[in-house]
Amino acid sequence: MNILLCGNEKVFDGALTELISICNKTKEIVNCYLYTVDLTRIKPEYTSIKDEQIKFLNEVLKSKNPNNNVKKIDITEIYEKEFGHCKNENAYCTPYTLLRLLADLVPDMPEKLLYLDIDMMVAGDISELYNTDITEYEFAAVREKYGSIIIAPDYINAGMLLMNMKKIKETKLLEKARHLIKTKKMIFADQDAIYRASTKKLLLPRIYNEQSKFNRKDTVICHFCKRLLWRPYPHTENFKQWQIKEVHEVLKCHAFDEDLEEYVKLKEQFNEKLKGEKKNV
Repeated sequence: MNILLCGNEKVFDGALTELISICNKTKEIVNCYLYTVDLTRIKPEYTSIKDEQIKFLNEVLKSKNPNNNVKKIDITEIYEKEFGHCKNENAYCTPYTLLRLLADLVPDMPEKLLYLDIDMMVAGDISELYNTDITEYEFAAVREKYGSIIIAPDYINAGMLLMNMKKIKETKLLEKARHLIKTKKMIFADQDAIYRASTKKLLLPRIYNEQSKFNRKDTVICHFCKRLLWRPYPHTENFKQWQIKEVHEVLKCHAFDEDLEEYVKLKEQFNEKLKGEKKNV
């Protein structure tokens, strides 16, 4: 399975938790591509994911299956050429949400990619999702919880995209999406661009991108995205899976306890390893 993640140095916790959950639920070989860029010109903390972080992620995945692999792909040059100083660079989220829109420009990418946001956890085997026939579609996705009511019935959440790169290159989906990003200010930049540029998509059941309920028994992919709550007063919550205390106490979610316990132990190992390396310098 070819998985695509995107982000900077700060996505390490998300990548670690998410990849643990994926590898613990599938027997398939996991090939993870992680797009990263250095955007310290925008904010000092927008640094590329570190090589030692990638190395550790690789070690964790290979401990599950020696054929698993994590590959860091720095696409700063491509990003700056396509999106540098564009209208949507400071959109609702970080510029890193735009990286998936560059997948057709990155050399040697596989024809099928499962893109996942960094705030997702896998509750079941995703091989059935990955093996979905999308030969005639540009991508498969799940409806956006709020957008499918407010914007359009087929409006999608771009947090999970099963991408047919061959078809995408034929229809120039990402090329058209990039043009929108560069020329038109949009509220949900990357998501709006993908939706508007698409010509043929496959809509999948919510079990593959559950955006609000964290304890459904049929959930395959759980998305720890921002959600709107009405009680005790209208407000939003945006807790991520690595914020374990809030996941337990506020979201009342215990579906990923085994994965998160493993994450805590591995994160301690990683921190100790970094301390040891600094002492030896």
